[in-house]
Order: sequence, then C-alpha cells, then structure tokens
Amino acid sequence: MRAESTGRRRTAGIAVMVAGLLVVAAACGGDDDDSTAGAGGGTSASGAIKEGLSIAFLPKQVNNPYFTVSDNGGKAAVEEVKGSYKEVGPSEASASSQVSYINTLSQQGTDVIVVSANDPNAICGALNQARQAGAKVVTFDSDTNPDCRDLFVNQATAQGIAESQIKLISDQIGGSGNIAILSATPNATNQNTWIALMKKELLKPEYSGIKLVTVVYGNDDDQKSFSETQGLLSAHPDLKGIISPTTVGIAAAARYISGSQYKGKVQLTGLGTPNQMREFVKDGTVKAFALWNPADLGYLAAYAGAALASGQITGKEGDSFTAGKLGQYKVGAKGEVVLGPPTKFDSANIDQFDF
Repeated sequence: MRAESTGRRRTAGIAVMVAGLLVVAAACGGDDDDSTAGAGGGTSASGAIKEGLSIAFLPKQVNNPYFTVSDNGGKAAVEEVKGSYKEVGPSEASASSQVSYINTLSQQGTDVIVVSANDPNAICGALNQARQAGAKVVTFDSDTNPDCRDLFVNQATAQGIAESQIKLISDQIGGSGNIAILSATPNATNQNTWIALMKKELLKPEYSGIKLVTVVYGNDDDQKSFSETQGLLSAHPDLKGIISPTTVGIAAAARYISGSQYKGKVQLTGLGTPNQMREFVKDGTVKAFALWNPADLGYLAAYAGAALASGQITGKEGDSFTAGKLGQYKVGAKGEVVLGPPTKFDSANIDQFDF
C-alpha cells in the first residue's frame, strides 16, 4: 500500500501508526509501499470518470453501525463523481441473504455493485451473472473468491490485522493466560482468514504463554454476541482475555463485561469504532482496540468501482487510479487494493475521533 499522504492524515484522521502496537508488514506498518505496488505494468488513471454512474452498496447487513459509516463514505464519493447512489441489503448477515439483492441490482442495470460478502462462495453465481450483464463488482471489507469480482478493496492486510490483534491482547493480559475469540458469522471470509492467521501468530515464541481455548460466533447480532460473551465467561472462568474482531461483537461484549464481575479481570480487545467504544474505554472495561476508518473504506471502494466502470482501470495488478481526497492507489496481486494501516484507540486518543 502506498505511504499515507499528509492530506489523507489531515482529512481522514486515521492513518497514524501507533508506537509499540503495530509491528506488522502491510496493514499495520512496515512494508506499506509493497502491498499495493503491483508487479509490472498496468493501466494508469487516465480520462475522466463518467458522470451518472449507478453505484449500489450491499453490506453484510443494513443498520449495522460499521456499515452505516462505511456506506456513507461510499455515498460521499458517489456524490463527488456525480453518480447515483443506493444502499440495499439484508437485516441479518446470513450466507445467502445477499443473493436476491444482487439479482435485483443486475436486473436494474446497476453499473457498479460494491458488496461485503457474508460468504466467499454463496453469492458468486449471482455476482458473475451481474458481471455478464455489464456490472462491475467491487468487494470491500470481506471478499468473495477472486474470480467472482473485479476488485477487492481491503481495509488492511489480513496478516497485519492478525498480528495487531494478538499484540493487543498479549499486552493487556501480560503475555500469559487463556483467551477466546468472539467472531461474527461462521462463514465470514475476513473473520475466518484473520482467525486462522491469529492462530499461527500464537505459535510464535513470544506468545507461548497464551492459549486460545475456543472461538464462538455472535453472527454480527448484538444480543447473540452479548449472550455468547456471557456463555464464554461462564464456561471458562479462568479466561483472561477476549478478542472480538467485529464491531458488533466487541460492543456487545463490552456491554456485558462492564456490568459484570469480570470487569477489570477479563481484558477485551478487537475491532470497533471510537463512538461505540468510547464509554467502555472511559469506564475501564476496555483498555485498547483498533480499527481503520470505515468511511474511508467505503469511499475508496466507490472510487475503485467508478474507475472500473469508466475504463480507467481493468482490475489488473499494477493498474493505478486516483481516489479523490485519498490520493492515488495501485492494484496489487489478485486484484486487491489496500486502504491502509489501522489505528490503536485508547483513553489517550479516543476523543480525537468521531465515527
């Protein structure tokens, strides 16, 4: 991924590296410039973005605070390119719940479909039919199989997210103890990739004192995530920490822990937004967590889709395009574009952010 520009830091407020947290390569520092650099040729951004493009966002589920923020970022980008924006999607994040929406968007002749996949395979048939009908497909946040879309806009590299999550929980529990993971849906592409990499990260000698005892799923539902947290702590009374790499899960877990006997005893970290986690950081339930700017993720995905639909890029490795205020990006291997490194939020900086 390209190095963050001063303008991006100023406008998005999210590209700062957190000292001591992120020892990661692309998502969290290190080799940022390589992750989107691409190998060899490609198409440079040229010509203007077409006006009047119809760009639809299909999140995992509507009314999810994370996707509300990210999709609003997409809406802002669509307005900048003078396109037509809409958001559609299911109320529950199930594997096949997005298929009917894709089919409808295809029938409506939508130019760009921007989707966060609940399952890497379940929506592939519908997406490919939409592509055959002329739509450009951009996945964001959670990918499908690469042959089902034109581009994937990744919030950060999976390895970087995994490394940062394990580093956060290790720091908070003193490098020793049993931990659990509270995930979203069992089929979520991004969650499963992160969890697999977190398990590998725990094999490193510096984490030999930490044991992952179980992974549970809250299905990105607030009440189920709350209940799963309660069940975790009841079944594992010696648990020292929980990682919840989902904004719904971490907020629900924090709400349970904050009113329980486990407050101050069981550490919680993961991926959340500052606005939903602020009260739990200030009351001491959560010491630190991380996230990228979801508004920037949606904004970048919209620009990527517009560049595809305008013929500026084809989605091949090495293609480059300009994403408004975020500047220029390059397409990496397997059609991936990486937004940038996440930020660590804690009591010292959380009030500097509003999303």
